Order: sequence, then structure tokens, then C-alpha cells
Amino acid sequence: MIADPLPFEQDIHELELELMRLESAPDADSGETLRKLRRDLAALKKTRYSNLSAWETVLVSRHRNRPQFLDYVDMIFDEFAELHGDRAIGDDRAIRAGFARVDGHKVMLIGHQKGKTLAERQQCYYGCAHPEGYRKALAKMHLASKYRLPIVCLIDTPGAFPGIGAEERGQSQLIATSIIEMTKLATPIVCVVIGEGGSGGALGIGVGDSIGMLQHAYYSVISPEGCAGILWKVATDETKPKAAEALRLTAKDLSRVGVIDTVVEEPLGGAHRDPRGMGGILKSHLSRELRRLSTLSDSALLEERYGKFRRMGFFS
Repeated sequence: MIADPLPFEQDIHELELELMRLESAPDADSGETLRKLRRDLAALKKTRYSNLSAWETVLVSRHRNRPQFLDYVDMIFDEFAELHGDRAIGDDRAIRAGFARVDGHKVMLIGHQKGKTLAERQQCYYGCAHPEGYRKALAKMHLASKYRLPIVCLIDTPGAFPGIGAEERGQSQLIATSIIEMTKLATPIVCVVIGEGGSGGALGIGVGDSIGMLQHAYYSVISPEGCAGILWKVATDETKPKAAEALRLTAKDLSRVGVIDTVVEEPLGGAHRDPRGMGGILKSHLSRELRRLSTLSDSALLEERYGKFRRMGFFS
């Protein structure tokens, strides 16, 4: 049970409270009631989470209990050795990078970190990276490519930091450079959107041979709030769901049009309800993709990666 249910989870939350009450003080007659409650709860979760609206998906992707980059580092990666700094300005804490192992594979691990506490969120700018972050990420990617070390990117950002200072230091140029350089790295790249995939901030570390997306994540050119502000001049409870629906930002939508390769299923009720279960699923996905890509030659990797992104947007 989670302590901070979303608006559409209230009936699930009430069932969980009732189940907890009965489990804490069982009696001789409660056995069948408990079994029925568990069945009803599982059925309700399955029904509800298989029919989320686009806006509800956005709310799930932002849930405060949803696992973040450092949570996955603790759960599924071994021997993480963080690398700091961009050799120019400083060390952006919104993007983390370092050597790690996952299921026996040595990798360069890169990802956005939003932060859990207020102090950490302020330090990480809520996962909105500055140019220093993308410069740091790209430098570590080149290091990985030099030794043909696979790269794993975990994407979770509402977008790149929109401040004046970031723009003055070349935010858009760094993201564009990162995109083109990632198409040319001669090493396997596995990208997974684990929460929010917002605009160029996400795409800046999102060019890879395998593009995966968690079932209840979103990936979009703009946030629903930003889209609503442009189309309707105001982001309200009425316009935000409309914008989310129009953006086609869910994993199901993006898989259908070929923007992503794989939808990574989440535990029943979402990753925020079972972080450990989500960690195991993500670990299996990464291991499978790394094994598959390790069999390809450099030329095959580069040709298919470049072709994948050039084909996007063409429909017959």
C-alpha cells in the first residue's frame, strides 16, 4: 500500500486499508473474506491500470514513490563508480554517470536524477539538466566507446533546464551535439524512459540501438502543461488532459508509431507500488538487450541506429 494515492487510486487505497485491517487482526472467520479481498484488489488494479488515460499516465510517471535513477543503481547495478564533471563548468547533479555492472555486463551508466527530498531536488534541479550535464554525459559516452563498453541511459526528466544562464552556455547546441554524436558511437546503446521523457532534455541522452519505455512512463516533445498553455493559453484540470491525449505520449502510442522499440511492463499497480519488482523487470530487459546487441558488429550497430531515427515520421 502507498501513502500518497493518486486521485484515480482512491478505491484501490480503500481496499488496501481494509485488507491491512483484516490482516492485522485475523480471526477464524476472516480467511475467505481475506481471499476475496485480495482477488478483488488484484482485479481492480488490473482493470484500472490497463485503461489509464494519457493524463493519468503522466501522473503515475511523476509519482513521488516511483523509483528514480539512484534507486535502480542500488537495486540492480553492482560496483557503480560515479564519474564527475564536464571539464569546463562544473558537475551537474541532474545527470549522473559512471561505470557499473548489470547481470555480468560492464556498462557506462548514465541517467537523470530528480531527487527525493526537497534539498536533493533543489540540488538536482528536479531532473532538469544544464549544458554541463549533457557535456559530462557525452564525455563519458566517448570514454565508453573508446573501450567498446555498452552504454545504458535511464531517462527521467521533465525537460532540460530552461534558465537564461543555461541558454547562454549553449543548452540547445549541447543537446543537438549529443544527439548527432550518439548516432556515431561505435558501441551498443540501450535507452529506457523510466518516468518522464520531456522534450530535448530526454532526447539528449535518448539516441540508441534499443529504445525502451516503462509501461506507465511518458515521452513527449513538450509537457501536457506546456502544450495546454500554448493551445488554450492556460493549463487547467480541463486542458491538461486534453493536451496529454493530443500529444500521444504513452508507451502504447509511441510503440505503435515506431518511436520506441519496447514497452517494459510494470508490476501490477505501477512501479511506485512495487519498486523491487520493477527493478527485477528492468534488469531482465537490460540484460536481454545487452546480450542481443553484443552480437552485432560496429558497422551493423551504426547503420541500424542511424536508419531507425531517419525512418521516424515516414508513413505509407
